[in-house]
Amino acid sequence: MMKNKYIAGIALFALAGSAFAAGPGPAPVNLRSAGDFVILTKSGITDVPASAVTGDVGTSPITGAADLLTCTQVTGIIFSVDAAGPAPCSMKNPTKLTSAVLDMQTAYTDAAGRSNPDFTELGRGNIGGMTLAPGLYKWGTSVNITTDVTLSGSENDTWIFQIAGNLKESNGITVHLKGGALAKNVFWQVAGLTMLGTTSNFEGIILCNTLIAVQTHATVNGRLFSQTAVTLQMNKITQPKSE
Repeated sequence: MMKNKYIAGIALFALAGSAFAAGPGPAPVNLRSAGDFVILTKSGITDVPASAVTGDVGTSPITGAADLLTCTQVTGIIFSVDAAGPAPCSMKNPTKLTSAVLDMQTAYTDAAGRSNPDFTELGRGNIGGMTLAPGLYKWGTSVNITTDVTLSGSENDTWIFQIAGNLKESNGITVHLKGGALAKNVFWQVAGLTMLGTTSNFEGIILCNTLIAVQTHATVNGRLFSQTAVTLQMNKITQPKSE
């Protein structure tokens, strides 16, 4: 009887505020050549200027004309499949882009296919206010971040979030990293769309099956990988530090 009460208490505590995965986090998702990019899409990038993007950007198979970032907004190279990319900084390299997009798809499939999650349906899809330890998290629904959330772990720990619906971060909300946790080790696999609210702050690598919409003045420390499009509105997007 005492043991059952103890287990029930842990479950209620996790749903109420903090979640701690049992054991070490999963192996990181290998991005391969997709990891050369901070933004990578199949069908284009729109922008309400001015955004500030640090890292290389690419779109494929769509024409480079679908990348509406300008050279002054990108600290890095804008790769295109043809000569229609933003002038004069665009570099035509369809071979590199084809490989990167295939690797982006492989990374998405890898993240989506990880088995034996540490937590399923945590918070019924609302993880706001929680402190999440390294681990594999799975939802058959959408996930909402309505208040600040903290990822707490070391520089060698990994988080993978498998989301069958949409991922939405509310306006003004922040994803915090604590204890040495690094954005490069945080993977958000989203089967639906991703929406980051105005003035929000987000950490990690988004592997999204559809649209990634980054709303006005939101900032991202991570990577935006969309199998459709990315929309920006006066955002700061910075590739994560490697160490």
